[in-house]
Amino acid sequence: MNKSEALQSIVAQASKGDLVFPTNVNASLKIQQALDDPDCGIETAAKLVMTEPLMAARVVAIANSVAYNRFGGGVTNIRTAITILGFNTLRSVTAAVVMRQLSAAVSDPAIRARMESLWRHSAYVAALAHLIARKVSKVDAETALFAGIVHEVGGFYLLSRAQEFPSLLEIDYQPDTPANAARPVSKDPLAETDETFIGRAVLNKLLVPKRVVTAVEALWYGMRVMPPETLGDTLLLANELAAIPSPLDTRSPESIRQAASEIDFSVGEGTLHSILTESAEEVASLTATLIS
Repeated sequence: MNKSEALQSIVAQASKGDLVFPTNVNASLKIQQALDDPDCGIETAAKLVMTEPLMAARVVAIANSVAYNRFGGGVTNIRTAITILGFNTLRSVTAAVVMRQLSAAVSDPAIRARMESLWRHSAYVAALAHLIARKVSKVDAETALFAGIVHEVGGFYLLSRAQEFPSLLEIDYQPDTPANAARPVSKDPLAETDETFIGRAVLNKLLVPKRVVTAVEALWYGMRVMPPETLGDTLLLANELAAIPSPLDTRSPESIRQAASEIDFSVGEGTLHSILTESAEEVASLTATLIS
């Protein structure tokens, strides 16, 4: 079965709501659903998180990262960690755990390596989006973090099905595009492709809010705006600047590097480059915490 046929098969499944997830992912999705209940308080959330050891460890680690625990003290329990992070960030942690669980369910080492590379990229984009939101575009930083985490979730899902459909590992590289262009997904930038259909279906399965789905769609169809103004602009810029490229990016490595090196603009009394330099430790800390 070639790649086109494999994608069409998965699209047919997604159209019927038959997305295939490992059992442990379904458990995390139930936690995500519970967090969306307006009656869910910190105590309830803490109990839910403690049912998933990986999630519990990640929540405490992120609460202790430079980006969040700016006053030191060392967070050692789930309830305090959730109080520091808030529910929006907790949803991001849940989504991050889902990514790791999708990867853990794959036995093929080559596919797992591709998924690990994709997760490293996603974590870096999430940390950058969090920073850019706070210091440049002034959109909600926790939403930007969440958008960064889930922006390649469709790719994660397809890689998780690659043992069944090996042709999904094929990358359709595109000719180099101008530095100000978003990553191309089709000849018609507004056309729905199999990949975007599946990506949207997975985002809906993860209960991703419409605002974040719209931001992810900016990566599929949008053009970068300088300086960034919206959540979509913020995500697109973070993706362009990411020092760890996506293994699913259809551009050449040189094109990716050149596009990132050419991006700079004035922000207040400084520049984007100065902000990134000053905040390098913060971005590295949050990225490492998400990756671990």
